[in-house]
Amino acid sequence: MDISGKNIIVTGGASGIGKGMCERFASLGAANVVVADRDLDGATAVAEAIGGAARMCDVTDDASVAALVADTIADVGHIDFFFANAGVGAGGGVDVSDELWDLSWQVNVMGPAIAARHVIPHMESQGQGTFVVTASAAGLTTGPVSFNYAVSKHAAIGVAEWLAINHGPAITVQAICPTIVDTPMAADFGEVMFQALSVDDVVDSVVAGIEAGTFIIAPNEQPMAMFQAKASDWDGFLGNLQKMVASMKPGES
Repeated sequence: MDISGKNIIVTGGASGIGKGMCERFASLGAANVVVADRDLDGATAVAEAIGGAARMCDVTDDASVAALVADTIADVGHIDFFFANAGVGAGGGVDVSDELWDLSWQVNVMGPAIAARHVIPHMESQGQGTFVVTASAAGLTTGPVSFNYAVSKHAAIGVAEWLAINHGPAITVQAICPTIVDTPMAADFGEVMFQALSVDDVVDSVVAGIEAGTFIIAPNEQPMAMFQAKASDWDGFLGNLQKMVASMKPGES
């Protein structure tokens, strides 16, 4: 699938990966890029810089998402790509609060699920479309990230997988699974296993993944290698990660 000439919505488009995708899609000749975010001022700044449109959207609110989709269709006629990119990373361990559990679930899981409720029927009515969920390598392999983040990102991949099975191949569904990325959210994760990717690294992989049509878009090779190791020897995979987590704790190796 080619970005050129397409109508695109990106949630969480005011910063981080979302901002990078909006900028790149505009540079590749997208017909219309809608920058959607709760931060309308930030979305407006991005949209003005790329010649796109800004929309305020709370991805956890059905009415807000419905308005985003309906207004975009009214403005440009149809939607070719929807990037359910908005996400949150804050969290902790077994003592993480109910409030943070709910935030992770509502944004990282229900965000793409609510979007699909409104976008997938529209795409099916036109016989094509691409729906992309920004998940995480933590959804493939867990790792030493926060409890609520890892679980919610596993579920986000589940959302994408279910949509791919039940609405493909007419609708292309994909999941972006980066490791830590050099964005404002990075501070939420503390010490991590991998060197931070740049936003450009991730966006490069997204463009390549869109062209290839693969379900998983992985900006680096390690998470997929770990995922394959997990599938072939789950106990060994867990044991290796237990050792890695222990080595990251003060006084342990």
